[in-house]
Amino acid sequence: MDERETGACTAFLNGNRLASGTPEDVSVACRAALAAAPHAEIRVFDDATARPVDFDLRGSTEEVRARHAAPPRRPGRPKLGVVAREVTLLPRHWEWLGAQRGGASVALRRLIDEARAESAAADRTRAAQEAAFRFLQAMAGDRPHFEEAIRALFASDAGRFAAQMAGWPEDITAYARKLASPALTPAAAPASRDPAM
Repeated sequence: MDERETGACTAFLNGNRLASGTPEDVSVACRAALAAAPHAEIRVFDDATARPVDFDLRGSTEEVRARHAAPPRRPGRPKLGVVAREVTLLPRHWEWLGAQRGGASVALRRLIDEARAESAAADRTRAAQEAAFRFLQAMAGDRPHFEEAIRALFASDAGRFAAQMAGWPEDITAYARKLASPALTPAAAPASRDPAM
């Protein structure tokens, strides 16, 4: 099982949504579907990034369930700490950082937090566009009006995005709209160039 930003994923069987939920539940549904139709095409996507998810479906249902179950949570708070890594800066940067209140590390953390807050909306838009594009490229790349749908996605044009997907399987369009929704709000602005162009 691949690492994912979230635990939720969605499986598609021949273009139709098979199951959504935890890796444990979705892997069991995938195993059952393949037992009924060994040559069926099943694709699983992470619900946050739309990256493909691979399950090991060997063995019994109980073995598959156990293999993909989330590890038990331990009581208490997770250990908090810092990670030391090398940063290369010019002497003038080190000089400025050293003169800041709290020193270089505190100043760098503050600057990063400020930059993250400033770009949060654009980052969400870009991540949603990339996830929807990744999914549609895998599931609808040969559909009519695919390129026009992708242009609408990267233009944050919700109406045109939906219109270009008209006639596609409903489960595919619904999942694409869900992935793209942070990028298709009225306030969203195009955050990145269309990788298909």
